[in-house]
This record gives sequence, structure tokens and C-alpha cells, in this order.
Amino acid sequence: MNNSTIKNIGKFTFLIFLILGNICLFGYIITKNEAFAASGFTVLQLGIPINLSVILILLVYGLFRKIQLKECMKASLIICINIPIAILYFYLGMYLMGF
Repeated sequence: MNNSTIKNIGKFTFLIFLILGNICLFGYIITKNEAFAASGFTVLQLGIPINLSVILILLVYGLFRKIQLKECMKASLIICINIPIAILYFYLGMYLMGF
């Protein structure tokens, strides 16, 4: 893999889960349809293992390819930006649903 591919993996993983989370959160806020809230919790449950797997794969790849370790770390950190966003959305969703 070249450096741009590694960066794109990190950006794509970050963006796909950010967009899915936004759709679920704002869909629930706008429509009050609980299907959006349920979908949001499903995205959260699926996002955790998928994001962790991608990070682990990037780090293992970087350890075997020392030249690209820095790029793998950058891509992993981009994915990690989703962590505080997911926590915020979780608590916001719980608050909006009355829990």
C-alpha cells in the first residue's frame, strides 16, 4: 500500500461512521422516529469492533512495514476522532430519549 491509500482508509472509515451517526442522530431529532435511535445504537455497536479492527490492522501493517508506520499511525488517529463524537452522540441520544 502507498501512503495515500493508508490515509484514504483512515479517512473513509472515519467519514462513513460519522455520516451514519449524523443521519441517525439528526433523523431522530427531526422526526422523533425511534427507528433512527435504534439504528444509531446499532451503528454504535457495529462501529466499535469495525473501527478497532481497522486500527489494529493498520498498526500491525505499520509494524511490519516500518517505513509506513507513521502514515498508519496518522490514519489510526483520524479514526480515533470518532471516539469522543460517539460518546457525545450516545449521551445526547440517551438524553433525548428520556433515559
